[in-house]
Amino acid sequence: MPIFSLSKDIAFPPPELAEPDGLLALGGDLSPKRLLLAYRMGIFPWYAKDTPILWWSPDPRLVLFLPELHVSHSLRRVLRKGVFLVTFDRAFRQVIEACARVRIEQGEDTWLVPEMIDAYCRLHQLGHAHSVETWREGRLVGGLYGVAIGRVFFGESMFSTVSDASKVALVHLARRMARCGYELIDCQVTTNHLKRFGAREIPRSRFLRLLDRLTSQPALPFWKDQRSA
Repeated sequence: MPIFSLSKDIAFPPPELAEPDGLLALGGDLSPKRLLLAYRMGIFPWYAKDTPILWWSPDPRLVLFLPELHVSHSLRRVLRKGVFLVTFDRAFRQVIEACARVRIEQGEDTWLVPEMIDAYCRLHQLGHAHSVETWREGRLVGGLYGVAIGRVFFGESMFSTVSDASKVALVHLARRMARCGYELIDCQVTTNHLKRFGAREIPRSRFLRLLDRLTSQPALPFWKDQRSA
């Protein structure tokens, strides 16, 4: 199938027309309006420095249904001990910049080029993108960020500089979301790390049907829920 070239119009081809690896289109921009439309259609941007913006919709899709969250016994012990202070939306830019920095320090490529970081910070300022932070002794040591639409959280990236920091952030996020009427976290692509939390692959066709239903439903703002997770 062809890889579509986007114009200035805020529109995407149907996700079902993506290549077998999930690549659907290139070009366009990272405006809030385009990004929000992309997520509602099961599409996300993922590209590298010095390349055009690439848009993806993989099949199958890795998702975490919140009732299926699995927390290991060892992680439960960490949560009970209260090793970390967990906050929401306190340090969004710091989290996304740390996600990029840690990957680079580990010798890995990152799609979090400056334009991507600025685009998601704009989404955050508009109330669509959110972060979870884990702190120890006043220092940011882990976290994650993503986009919330309706009753879905589209997870983008996470980082940790000490053991279990990002895992604790994910568990706090999932538990708050469940209390606030959310149903799933989109994990985008399959990793063993996320599968250990109970995430599983579903066909893209099912994922798109879920998005049709869930992104149009209201949910409470989990990032403002101050009860203990």
